[in-house]
Amino acid sequence: MGIRGLMSFVEDHSNEFFTDLKLRDTKIVIDGYALFHRLCFSSNLDLRYGGDYDSFADVVQKFFESLFACNICPYVVLDGGCDISDKKLTTLKDRAREKIQMAHSLSVGGSGYVCPLLIREVFIQVLIKLRVCFVQCFSEADRDIMTLANHWNCPVLSSDSDFCIFDLKTGFCPLNSFQWRNMNTIKGTQNYIPAKCFSLDAFCHHFSNMNKALLPLFAVLCGNDHVNLPIMETFLSKARLPLGATSSKGRRHHRILGLLNWLSHFANPTEALDNVLKYLPKKDRESVKELLCCSMEEYQQSQVKLQDFFQCGTYVCPDALNLGLPEWVLVALAKGQLSPFISDALVLRRTILPTQVENMQPLAFSEVERINKNIRTSILTAHNASGALDCHNQQPW
Repeated sequence: MGIRGLMSFVEDHSNEFFTDLKLRDTKIVIDGYALFHRLCFSSNLDLRYGGDYDSFADVVQKFFESLFACNICPYVVLDGGCDISDKKLTTLKDRAREKIQMAHSLSVGGSGYVCPLLIREVFIQVLIKLRVCFVQCFSEADRDIMTLANHWNCPVLSSDSDFCIFDLKTGFCPLNSFQWRNMNTIKGTQNYIPAKCFSLDAFCHHFSNMNKALLPLFAVLCGNDHVNLPIMETFLSKARLPLGATSSKGRRHHRILGLLNWLSHFANPTEALDNVLKYLPKKDRESVKELLCCSMEEYQQSQVKLQDFFQCGTYVCPDALNLGLPEWVLVALAKGQLSPFISDALVLRRTILPTQVENMQPLAFSEVERINKNIRTSILTAHNASGALDCHNQQPW
């Protein structure tokens, strides 16, 4: 998710970009998608045989019990259906392809990270059981999460690097440094969870006090989920940014560093964007500018007010209203009673099926015959056993 390489880049500079927190006595807005993936993949669960759901449910329950013990009030925000603009369709197909490859690797004893099919449903069941407040957005949740956290002046918990770009008032806590399993106490009475909080001010200060408003342009130039234009390579090569490195991680980090240093010389996004377009062929400039400006808007405040849902049980989503969907469908989607699969089918007339781990090798004809023979034998045995039981009980068929 987000900008590839950015999360590892800022973590490599953790002493400069992060502050230590003793988290307690606060609200916190949680990226639900990021959380259930993190708990699923970091808890030694078996991902090969359909889903270790009991163990997963236990882990989720323990996570929230740690928050409750520190008087942290969680509000979980889940992603909904796919973006109705289809800006991320290429990204979604690429991710689906990667998941299929990982599922195959798992099926033959290799490594990989693929969530079991019902992991989201089990996660929601635990939230309901523990009475944790949650909402399912109509589409992607990132902007709505940022807007809600700023309304409440509380931190965001996620693993999405896009939250390094959003201007969050109280900051962003990455999941991999959120030590909920290592709860501590102050003076033997007040519990807290050790965490790290990303500081956007420190990040911008590191790059010559760069204007925060330039960061959305950085995100789209670097290549996020919405923008991955081959023509951007033309700009990156002509601007002579330091891209060379041997490892893929190193190359991404050099690109991030180069872009940030380059952008820090400009006063505002308009000036920087004009300089980007100078490096592109004239025939492409207008269309590229339109796409970049549209994508930069994804980092602005959302019109959706999720606080209304947590206070009144409903909220207004302009995108959903414009589609004319029935009110009962919107309410059921917001409460997680309907899967995002439903909104994808209604709005986009398609859905991408979730990936599952299975044996992808075609069976030989003899093996199929052997399985069929075993099935027929099992059915015959069961039928004979039923007949014997009926005769013994003197009951006619």
